[in-house]
Amino acid sequence: MPFPISYDPDPVDSAAHLIQVALTPVFMLSGIGTLINVFNTRLARVADHLEDVRKKLGSPKTDDTPVDPIDSPERLKTQQTRLHRRVFVLDAAILLNAIGGASTCGAAMALFVGSIRDASTSAWLLALFGIALACTVGSLMFFLADTLLSWHGLRRDTDLSLDAE
Repeated sequence: MPFPISYDPDPVDSAAHLIQVALTPVFMLSGIGTLINVFNTRLARVADHLEDVRKKLGSPKTDDTPVDPIDSPERLKTQQTRLHRRVFVLDAAILLNAIGGASTCGAAMALFVGSIRDASTSAWLLALFGIALACTVGSLMFFLADTLLSWHGLRRDTDLSLDAE
């Protein structure tokens, strides 16, 4: 009488593969969570800087107050525009990362459901994990855009400060 459990000729390789498949979404989610934390922290700093610029633009100027070239209205409006762009690209990075996280969760769920139902879920698994990877790469591209905007703004501010001396 045959055993109801199928015999696997190499159970160690099979178990190792199962562990690899199960841990991939966990590591992906951990990385995505860390990136979202970094993006949110950076977004908070940009929002604080934007609030400072708005306060400076909204404060009344008196004739006896010396005007710092960095605080000129034209300069502040340029900074405000750059900061709005940074908020946009950071929002996009966070959104793409969240979609990547949701897709990773969907891929993990497809693995789980596929193992329970013993159904073929490879197409769903590949699609969801592919979306997760694409969104994570996209979010990193938006983060790079924010970094470049920040670097460009710092370079402009530094050049202005050196010229003023």
